[in-house]
Amino acid sequence: MSDDDILEEARAAFQLAADAEAENRRDALDDLRFARLGEQWPEKVRRERELEGRPCLTINRLPTFIRQVVNDARQNKPAISVHPVDGGSDPETAEVFNGLIRHIEQSSDAEVAYDTALDFAVTSGVGYFRINTRYAADDGFDQDIAVERVANPFSIYGDPEGTAADSSDWNTAFVVDTLPRAAFEARWKGAQAVDWEADDYGRLDGPWMDGDRVMVAEYWRRERITKTILALSDGQVVEEGVYKAQKAMFDALGVKPIGRPRQTASHKVTQRIVTGAEVLETVDWAGRFIPIVPVYGEELMVDGRRRLRSLVRDAKDPQRMFNYWRTTSTELVALAPKAPFIGRKGAFETDSAKWATANVQSHAYIEYDGPEPPMRQGFAGVPAGALQEAMNAADDMKSIMGLFDASLGARSNETSGRAIMARQREGDVSTFHYIDNLSRSIRHAGRILLDLIPKVYATARVVRVLGPDGAARSVGVAPGGQGAEQLKAVGRIYDLAAGKYDLTVRSGPSFTSRREEAANQMIELIRAYPAAAPLIGDLLARNLDWPGADEIAQRLSALLPAQVKGAGPEVEQAKAQLGQLAQALNAARAEIAGLKQDRAHEARKLEIEAFEAETNRMKAMQR
Repeated sequence: MSDDDILEEARAAFQLAADAEAENRRDALDDLRFARLGEQWPEKVRRERELEGRPCLTINRLPTFIRQVVNDARQNKPAISVHPVDGGSDPETAEVFNGLIRHIEQSSDAEVAYDTALDFAVTSGVGYFRINTRYAADDGFDQDIAVERVANPFSIYGDPEGTAADSSDWNTAFVVDTLPRAAFEARWKGAQAVDWEADDYGRLDGPWMDGDRVMVAEYWRRERITKTILALSDGQVVEEGVYKAQKAMFDALGVKPIGRPRQTASHKVTQRIVTGAEVLETVDWAGRFIPIVPVYGEELMVDGRRRLRSLVRDAKDPQRMFNYWRTTSTELVALAPKAPFIGRKGAFETDSAKWATANVQSHAYIEYDGPEPPMRQGFAGVPAGALQEAMNAADDMKSIMGLFDASLGARSNETSGRAIMARQREGDVSTFHYIDNLSRSIRHAGRILLDLIPKVYATARVVRVLGPDGAARSVGVAPGGQGAEQLKAVGRIYDLAAGKYDLTVRSGPSFTSRREEAANQMIELIRAYPAAAPLIGDLLARNLDWPGADEIAQRLSALLPAQVKGAGPEVEQAKAQLGQLAQALNAARAEIAGLKQDRAHEARKLEIEAFEAETNRMKAMQR
């Protein structure tokens, strides 16, 4: 396909995606400006009030509700867990996958990507994060995988034909960005910095047109392909092209194809960097999914189109009412000291200049005409109606979003701890679909990682993996055992391309939170049953966040009797070594016994031969 055909296809696909998402993007931008930037008054009303000198207050309560949902998800972060599926996989390799995914998430700050995506999903209806590859070092060719955040969700245009709860069925996607012309020319020397207002490109509308800057788009395309696979004698299944390219290596290993080749359907993903004038770069992506993952808010299908809604969408009118009534009550109270003076006609003629400003300025004295002094109109008090309406609007916001005072940490009509927890649980249930949608997205991200890891870590190398507690260790990986000799020092070599694996996503407190909870429960157990203290003291110390807690745990563990310790790894290893020595000793004894028996047989044979010789000699003498 020529560059012109690719550009024409990209323009058509982009226009289709932009049209499909126009309404969602307009509503999402309005939600974002309303909830986070505080643009909650109509511009015409704001200008009129400013010209009249009247207050126009914005008391934005929506960020509190947003933070409640987002921070609850931060405390209960979904975690990817890999499991073996078929006979070619094993639990130890699955744990290496788990540790490698934890390392990828930690090294690339995946938590920031997840939190940013969820924040936008709650605030505006959709957020995104993406998965990318990058070189592990500037002077090498090994690559690592990274989870990257998308700071601007409006730069992503997904597949309008996709219907999955994640992006697993996306066949097209765009990531758009605008660059200054100088930066564009420095990065792509010789490329055309297209003026979007030129006649050739004047027909491009929407985001493609920006006269001061050059828009660059990542155009992702997934195509369905057919490939031929081979079954090898060592149990591997490889593509026919891979086998032909590495036939010499397979022949040296004595590996040959078995059975007939089979045609199978797969997907090929291509990333192209394009402008309106040319294709700047073309990259064949290693995986079979487009590595851009959406996190949806509330999702609806209306008239065949996906409609995305945020947490604050239905709470905007109560927020406007709250602003209006609080502004009204503030205005009435603020104007109370400016109440006019009331008197009979002619009472203000003597000091008319002072009386004209008496309700806004202070004077040492003011003269009046007539027998009685003018009286100021008394303050009727805080307007109860306005305050009641403001309270009603605040309650409407809580009811619409399902987050009440107990969920927000405020005192409500609940008196017992159980009642408070029940009300908090109601709030968690009403907003749980946001956290559940994040779990779905992370599950799809795990599938992308499972698909990429065997292809990115396709050479013999040492990788860093993390345990559930964050402890790091190094393991060797080598596809098909190639180059495993140079990694023998790190222990077992794992083949990440062998076998099939699946994953689940578990939501819950972090390992640190679970450790603290375990320590608290152990303390309660010791209080209820003090005799358990000498037996679990080392476990308690290990779960406490103290400097030197591990050393204290080791010292307490050394005081435990042997029957409590059980057979630890060192004991098991010693037992195994003793068993091997016993087997060797038994074999040596059997060999010695056999040698002794053979020697006895030889001696008996010699005795028989000597006896026969003596018998023959005596027979000869008798003759």
